[in-house]
Amino acid sequence: MKRYAKNGQHLIALTLNGVKVSAQAEPRMLLSDFLRHGLGATGVHVGCEHGVCGACTVKIDGVAMRSCLQLAVQAEGRHIETVEGLNRSCAQELDDLQQAFKNHHALQCGFCTAGILMSCSDFLGRVEMPSRDQVREMLTGHLCRCTGYSNIVDAVLDVAAQRAEQAKERVEHA
Repeated sequence: MKRYAKNGQHLIALTLNGVKVSAQAEPRMLLSDFLRHGLGATGVHVGCEHGVCGACTVKIDGVAMRSCLQLAVQAEGRHIETVEGLNRSCAQELDDLQQAFKNHHALQCGFCTAGILMSCSDFLGRVEMPSRDQVREMLTGHLCRCTGYSNIVDAVLDVAAQRAEQAKERVEHA
């Protein structure tokens, strides 16, 4: 059900990082701008605004997507996760993927990092033990001018190995 305000804006209600939120947006507002300016999710970075660079990648209903290619009104009722949602406990410590990026020096200026983390999170949710080539293939949707990607690949493979080891330990202790 669409809700219109007198000013021609739409009231958009969605779940952002597990919290139900709503705000108004003009019909032509991009989801990336709505998340940043309407809802304060400033981890969503806007680079090319053409879906090429990947800096604006978020997960929509669990799938990594470019938020600059979506309109805010298309997000009505959806579940959106941004880089701020990776650490669900909102504690000061990083989640395993963020920590691996730190440990492997997989970021430099950091502009593209949030989008890459969201794609990696989605990817690792679908591919438990990826090969180096599979990780490289996944990263082709992102432009990073600083890292050279090797450290990002190492970080993703490290997380996959750690998660596999943790899963093995859980099975052994069950």
